[in-house]
Amino acid sequence: VFEPLFMERVWGGRRLEQLYRKKLPPGSRIGESWELVDREEAQSVVHAGPLRGHTLHELWTGRRDELFGPGLEGAADGRFPLLVKMLDAQERLSLQVHPPAALAATLHGEAKTEMWYVAHAEAGADVFAGLSAPTDRVHFEEALHEGRAADLVQRLPVEEGDSIFIPSGRIHAIGAGCLIVEIQQNSDTTYRVFDWNRLGLDGKPRTLHIEQSLQATDFGDVRPSLQPAVHGANGELAACPFFRVEKWTLDAPRPALAGTGGRFAVFACLEGRVTCAGTTFKPGDFFLVPACLPGAEVAPEGGPAVALRTSIPA
Repeated sequence: VFEPLFMERVWGGRRLEQLYRKKLPPGSRIGESWELVDREEAQSVVHAGPLRGHTLHELWTGRRDELFGPGLEGAADGRFPLLVKMLDAQERLSLQVHPPAALAATLHGEAKTEMWYVAHAEAGADVFAGLSAPTDRVHFEEALHEGRAADLVQRLPVEEGDSIFIPSGRIHAIGAGCLIVEIQQNSDTTYRVFDWNRLGLDGKPRTLHIEQSLQATDFGDVRPSLQPAVHGANGELAACPFFRVEKWTLDAPRPALAGTGGRFAVFACLEGRVTCAGTTFKPGDFFLVPACLPGAEVAPEGGPAVALRTSIPA
């Protein structure tokens, strides 16, 4: 279990405290809780137990095979390859895009593919993803200068349990009223193309990255689909070379690492309570089951429970 890192954002709020009892710093608009991260500017630290105080990077570089499993030597340029977050969008995020791998270096950024799971949604909540109709860079740039670029992006109403895959190159934004679990590549590159004429925390307009956004956007990405919530569902929500995310509805114990190829898995408790290795987790808690616990089970406690499992395809 790692200590979360809380990030103040102009669009953030306090629902991580209200819904999940996370101990947020007072007086701040917290938009993101980084639950698992290994970056130069941000490090997850083990919360308790014999490895308490060790950073995720120390574990990744010093005990990789033991804790994370085989075949991960080349992942993410020597760092843990995932970044796991919760996001509280009190207001909508900027309309943005992440660069594809083929362009990332040219644009001085990092590629980022991600997926969103809607853990909570207020009435009327929505997300923006992909284009609503075929267009090209010229027409999109014209719309951008005329202040109507958002009209060309698909808007999707969402409710709790919905999910969507966001590959690099897909223009997108999380709408107001969404609280989302985000699984992504280890990257912090975001190109903002439009920010709803909003001022940042410093009272000034936030930086836009229009040229990079236009280069990075996949203009052939039209009307991607949302994966709707299904009560009681078990199964895969997203799969790509970088991660696999499954929803588990638990009414009995399940092997935590089954089907991972001997690798670790990261769990997020969403509903009810789950136990693993003698520890109980409540909604909003995240934990990593290391590869050296091949017999570990995840079990519901006191009734059915729902969790997300994230692994890296072998």
